[in-house]
Amino acid sequence: MLFVSLSSFIKSKMKTRSQTKNEKHQLYEVNIDFDAASEAWRSNKKSVGNGCYKYICPSEKNGIKCGKTCYKQLEYCWQHRNYKEE
Repeated sequence: MLFVSLSSFIKSKMKTRSQTKNEKHQLYEVNIDFDAASEAWRSNKKSVGNGCYKYICPSEKNGIKCGKTCYKQLEYCWQHRNYKEE
């Protein structure tokens, strides 16, 4: 008797995969501007072809970026490798 009542209780509370597939739960509203995100991601990189990119030197002079590729694992190009922001 206990087994029958327990199994009927579980069946009434549990949902199968096919029952839950039709339920729509949206937890967060997704609103991403992929064009702006791509532009921001590419703002400090230079395309070297074949879908590959290299970081460019962030140093500026009179509002103009250096634009050279960074040297090895450094943040700056060879010319500005000893550059320190003040």
